[in-house]
Amino acid sequence: MITNQPIGVFDSGYGGLTILKEIVRKLPQYDYVYLGDNARTPYGTRSFDTVYHYTLECVQHLFAMGCRLVILACNTASAKALRNIQQLDLPRLAPDRRVLGVIRPTTEVIGPYSRTGHVGILATPGTVTSESYVVEIAKFFPELTVVQEACPMWVPLVENGEHLSAGADYFVRQHLTRLMQRDPKLDTLLLACTHYPLLLPKIQAFTPPAVTVLSQGTIVADSLADYLNRHPEMAAQCSQGRTQTFYTTDSAENFERQASLFWGTAIQARKLTLSV
Repeated sequence: MITNQPIGVFDSGYGGLTILKEIVRKLPQYDYVYLGDNARTPYGTRSFDTVYHYTLECVQHLFAMGCRLVILACNTASAKALRNIQQLDLPRLAPDRRVLGVIRPTTEVIGPYSRTGHVGILATPGTVTSESYVVEIAKFFPELTVVQEACPMWVPLVENGEHLSAGADYFVRQHLTRLMQRDPKLDTLLLACTHYPLLLPKIQAFTPPAVTVLSQGTIVADSLADYLNRHPEMAAQCSQGRTQTFYTTDSAENFERQASLFWGTAIQARKLTLSV
């Protein structure tokens, strides 16, 4: 186990690397440790209880690695596990640690992007079912109309390297057409899954030019920078060695091969064996 105090970044697989990449770009001075639960992915189709237990277990591993702050760079984990971890687990297990998600940072800034007041959410079935985006956006911008669309094939397309192929066109066009037909006034689309930025060229090709498409990476990175600025006591506990360490619960070799797609360059990973 590492002995410094990095910022932990957790995802059910590879997608969280798109979040970490933007965080490192914004805050390069910190140490980071990434954990992908690839052995148990996907999370999007699993129950709330299962996602919660899986996420809590991985968060505890990151705590054991020295992390004082953990980012759930996974929309499904943020939707199905974050609230319980923050309210039930941290007070008794680690009251001096913090766990943050990706949903609130996005929902608290989305309003000004829309001119018509109509926003579309593209996400996994699990995130859509949770209605976390609908609920959170209503807290900050109750005047917005929010329409969701579950895209169950988009993650497999990305993870199988088919996201830029002609075969992806059908699935991308299908969901975008369905969403826009349900609400023709939509002028802002949020990619509420960390895999979806890799589909951005296809999404933009089948989206009207006047529609703004938002990815979460830069938004979450800006939010984390603001959080650390507002909580200097937490920032002081996060070590600043400019390192990134990568762990996976599955094959390190497989992770390295796939992760380069999300990270942009080759990485080295280590396998983490879970207790169950």
